[in-house]
Amino acid sequence: MKTAVVTGGSGFIGSHLCQVLLEEGSKVIAVDSLVTGSRANISGLLGNENFSFIEHDITVPLEIDSGVDRVYNLASPASPIDFPRIPLEILAVNSLGTKNMLELALEKKARLLEASTSEVYGQPLEHPQREAYFGNVNTIGERSCYDEGKRFAEALVSAYARAKKSDVRVARIFNTYGPRMRKNDGRVVPNFIMQALQNKPITVYGNGKQTRSFCFVSDLVSGLMKLMESNYTKPVNLGNPSETTVLELAEKVKEIAGSSSRIAFKELPEDDPTRRKPDISVALRELNWKPKVKLDSGLEKTIEWFKAGN
Repeated sequence: MKTAVVTGGSGFIGSHLCQVLLEEGSKVIAVDSLVTGSRANISGLLGNENFSFIEHDITVPLEIDSGVDRVYNLASPASPIDFPRIPLEILAVNSLGTKNMLELALEKKARLLEASTSEVYGQPLEHPQREAYFGNVNTIGERSCYDEGKRFAEALVSAYARAKKSDVRVARIFNTYGPRMRKNDGRVVPNFIMQALQNKPITVYGNGKQTRSFCFVSDLVSGLMKLMESNYTKPVNLGNPSETTVLELAEKVKEIAGSSSRIAFKELPEDDPTRRKPDISVALRELNWKPKVKLDSGLEKTIEWFKAGN
């Protein structure tokens, strides 16, 4: 039985990852500071003898007595509402926190997967975005704590691989959605769903023609696990290459939710990317991975979860 440490383990993606790892026979140690994570997300796992939870901020070194085989480093606030609220904490967890997890992996002779982001591409001048694209990031904007934090984390992971022979993987995660997203997350899917369910105006920023590529959380978790167990050591895009405009998403959410909401347009925030679409040819070739869940189906499951009052 392999032992996996999942930082950010009580967060949206982390809690789903913990659940699948347990189902597939791993022992799981979830680590979370609960700054943005929630105990409710892992409440269904606490009775499992192979699951344990440690409340801990990984900017402080973490000590684990048992052996560790895999470290999934998902710890970092990732929502737009967090960027102006806790920018120093975001920078710290992606620098000091990542370093501490790399040191833990070295000590335990474990493999580490760093959860990076499509935000490393910034406002992309290349479309769709390939892993070889270096990005176009505003280093001093409000979003830079996250964008640059993740770019630094990638640089640190790569330096450890070269200098200390660390066994590492890097996933660049594109827009992911599904049950357990925070209601006040600030991202477009929970925003639209909450507004639609309350029959409030659905706020579309800009003209709504900006695009996103929405990947359901179960597909993303599958990609993370495939990457972790692969022999591929360069960054890999994990996301859905099916491009959807924000306005199209708003109309879909309104229809599926049976909402009477109207669409309200607001000014586009600073540095909000106008286009997002991953080139997933590397994931397809190296991991035999591509998303399976269609947007309508994923939205139905997500809206049902929100409706249930979770």
